[in-house]
Amino acid sequence: MTGAQALVQALELVGADTVFGLPGGTILPTYDPLYDSEAVRHILVRHEQGAGHAAQGYAMVTGKVGVCMATSGPGATNLVTAIADAYMDSVPIVAITGQVNSAAIGTDAFQEADIRGITMPITKHNFLVTKPEDIPHAIAAAFHLAATGRPGPVLVDISKDAQQAEAEFVWPEQLDLPGYRPVTQPHAKQIREAVKLIEAAHRPVLYVGGGVTKSRAYDELAELVELTGIPVVTTLTARGAIPDSHPLNFGMPGMHGTVPAVGALQRSDLLISLGARFDDRVTGNLDSFAPDAKVIHADIDPAEISKNRYADVPIVGDVGEVMRQLHTALAGAELQDLKPWQERLQSMAERYPTGWEPPVDDVLSPQQVISRIGEIAGPDAYFAAGVGQHQMWAAHFLPHERPGHWLNSGGAGTMGYCVPAAMGAKVGQPDAVVWGIDGDGCFQMTNQELTTCALEGIPIKIAVINNQSLGMVRQWQTLFYDGRYSNTDLKTNMVPNFPKLAEAMGCVGLRATHPDEVDEVINQAMAINDRPVVVEFVVHKDAMVWPMVAAGTSNDAIKIARDMAPDWEDEIL
Repeated sequence: MTGAQALVQALELVGADTVFGLPGGTILPTYDPLYDSEAVRHILVRHEQGAGHAAQGYAMVTGKVGVCMATSGPGATNLVTAIADAYMDSVPIVAITGQVNSAAIGTDAFQEADIRGITMPITKHNFLVTKPEDIPHAIAAAFHLAATGRPGPVLVDISKDAQQAEAEFVWPEQLDLPGYRPVTQPHAKQIREAVKLIEAAHRPVLYVGGGVTKSRAYDELAELVELTGIPVVTTLTARGAIPDSHPLNFGMPGMHGTVPAVGALQRSDLLISLGARFDDRVTGNLDSFAPDAKVIHADIDPAEISKNRYADVPIVGDVGEVMRQLHTALAGAELQDLKPWQERLQSMAERYPTGWEPPVDDVLSPQQVISRIGEIAGPDAYFAAGVGQHQMWAAHFLPHERPGHWLNSGGAGTMGYCVPAAMGAKVGQPDAVVWGIDGDGCFQMTNQELTTCALEGIPIKIAVINNQSLGMVRQWQTLFYDGRYSNTDLKTNMVPNFPKLAEAMGCVGLRATHPDEVDEVINQAMAINDRPVVVEFVVHKDAMVWPMVAAGTSNDAIKIARDMAPDWEDEIL
């Protein structure tokens, strides 16, 4: 068979049922046999970046490897943002790209781009395949690499002549991956050392990151919390790993985290980091971060441990297995009385709740809009968000009660993530309600994928939170640049007309400008299941995201509103 036929057969054998892609000259040989495949559904996107984010969304809600496909040159480079996003957030995707004929590689041939070299720093691994007989092994290896160890993106770049040439199809019985041996089982000695620190701690905190979500170790986390009574904070990418309604969940720490979550880390004497990486958005000024805390750092990627914060007890392994072994080792252990610590954090949560001031003159509050979407859609819905103010409000005010129902660009902070990620999520969970919470700036980057959704029967619901500006940048300009709003006014009160734009793409377009209209348009959107729906909410322009820790400052400098900060002197036990 041809290399292209081998590629399609390999995709079928690894269980890939969906490919998001867009054809072009060098991948065209593969699109011919793909046309006949009954096992693999191809979804024709409008831009390759959309294919990449859709593959991410699909992977996030299914736990499977997402697949995207593009041709050479600009087709391949259009995937780069999504690949980088998947790398930062450890999302398992395989990107398949066509390459120019092998004899032309390095000659600046038409649409030649060294996509392997370009993506070397942002992929877990990548392959350049120039022989048809190498294609089955490359695909099998790519899926294995993407899904095992620390998940991430893998690129397979295949020359056009390798797709056209013929060879015997040989499916590998074993994968030849020299040096690739991810450690999933934690070392028993490190578990014992961790137990000693937990037994001695008076103010421990479980600092839960996206690794728990990728490992789907929700039951293990819940059991560890119930056994120990240790308070929990969840990073942006881990929202929902434990329900917000759990009395020991104090929310999201960091730059826009809750006061009790930030206070818990800063006043802790032991951080138990589970699949988190001490990102600067969490730590603030690293020198002043959690000054009294010892650290137990568990992560499947040894490169993350002690990278930013020294780990007193490093544990390399799958966080689910780490928590299972901690649970066993802690059974019967005598922990310190954590009641005073729990009560102090609960008191902090009551005194510094995360909320908002309703705007005057009947203008829509973006926080209230997002909150109502969550209340009406319910916790079983899946929510994707763009990047900016609406992302932070969505992180705080949506119902994060179900694990794995929150899709977000955490590490890269990619504007344009929302619409295609929601599309991928709906393909992966076709019977679920999928909402995207997007900003007017983000939406204008990738909204063309709504055409894909309309034609492919993918009825997602997108809320455009229209504050007529690049809101988060405007907030920084308000606070740090004396209100000089240089190039952040998008003038989306003039163009585009979002409902008409949505209708032009085959969607239903709705708009709310008054508080009395909010529930009505959300309920209308919920009732429409045969087409995508776009709801524009025209909101207050100067709404701010609070709390906030200014970039590069200490978490102790958190503000709950402009010129208002907690009195940390009262928080000393």
